[in-house]
Amino acid sequence: MFPDFTTPADWLPWVFASLMGFSILIYVVLDGFDLGVGILFPLADDAQKDRMIGSIGPFWDANETWLVLAVGLLLVAFPAAHGLILTTLYLPVFVMLIGLILRGVAFEFRAKAQAHQKARWNTAFFLGSLMTALSQGFMLGLYIMGLEVTAATLAFAAVTAVFLAVGYSFIGATWLISKTEEALQKKSVRWARESLWGVILGMGAVSLATPLVSDRIFGKWFTWPELLWLLPLPLLSGALIVALWVMLRRLPLPGDRKSWAPFVTATTLFALAYIGLAYSFYPYVVPEQLTIYDAAAAPESLFIILIGALVVVPMIFGYTALAYLIFRGKATDLRYD
Repeated sequence: MFPDFTTPADWLPWVFASLMGFSILIYVVLDGFDLGVGILFPLADDAQKDRMIGSIGPFWDANETWLVLAVGLLLVAFPAAHGLILTTLYLPVFVMLIGLILRGVAFEFRAKAQAHQKARWNTAFFLGSLMTALSQGFMLGLYIMGLEVTAATLAFAAVTAVFLAVGYSFIGATWLISKTEEALQKKSVRWARESLWGVILGMGAVSLATPLVSDRIFGKWFTWPELLWLLPLPLLSGALIVALWVMLRRLPLPGDRKSWAPFVTATTLFALAYIGLAYSFYPYVVPEQLTIYDAAAAPESLFIILIGALVVVPMIFGYTALAYLIFRGKATDLRYD
C-alpha cells in the first residue's frame, strides 16, 4: 500500500500524490458548499439571496485556491498524467473555467449593480455555479471510467454530474443551516432534507460502478484480507447518513443548538467517500493506465518542488483557517459601502 521510503524515487511520488489528494479533498468540501449555495440561489427570495452571498463572501476565493494548488501539483509533479487527463477532459474543463469566471464576475457585480440589473447577476451566479458543479461531476464520472469515451461512459458521467451538483447543494444547505437564522435557516433545513436523497443515490451509483471498472479494484473491495481495509468506510458512511437523517428532522433546535452539526457530518461523509475512491485507484493517477511512479517527474525536480510546497501549502492552509476564524458566526449581508 505504501512505499518503502528507501529512495527518493519511492517516496517523493507518494508525497506529491498525497498533497494533491489532500488539496482536492479540501477543495471539494470548501468550494463544494459555496457552489452549492449558488445552485440553491433560485429557491430563495431577494433578501435571502443577499444573506446567502454574505455567508460565503469571505471564503469563496480562498476555497478556489485549493483547486489551483491541486492542478499545479498535477502539472509539475505528474506531467505525463496532466497531459493525458486534461486532453481527455478538455471540454468539461473549459466549461468549468467559464463557470468559475461567470461566478466570480457575478459575485462582485451583483453587489454593485442597480436594483433592476441585480436579477441578471443573480441568474449569472446560479448558472456559473451550476456549470462548475456539473462539469466537475462529469469529469469525476469519466475519471472513474478510466477516461474512456464511449456512449456508456458518457452516460455514467452525465449521471455523476447531476448527483455531484445535488451533493454540492446538500453541503451548501448544511452550511447555510450553520450560518443563517430564522426563515432562511428553516428553508435550508428543508433543502438539506430533500437533497440528502441525491447524496445517497450518487454515492450508491459510484460505489456500484467503481469495482466494476477493473478486476484490480474489484479485488481490493471483495477479497480477503483486503476487504478489511475498506469495510470501515461503508459502515461509517451509513452511520453518518442515518445521523444526518435524524438531525435534519430535529433542526432547528431552540437557541440554535447544534446548527453546526449537519455541516460537520456532511463534510466527514464527503471525506470518507473521497478516501474510498483514493483507496480504490491507488497507485494509479490515471486509472489502469499510469501509476504515480510512472507519471512522476524526475526525483531531482520533485525534491526542489517539495521545498516550495513545504512553504506554500502551510501558507494557503493558514490563510484559509484564518478566514474561517475571523468570519465565524452567523452571516450578515455582504456590503461594499
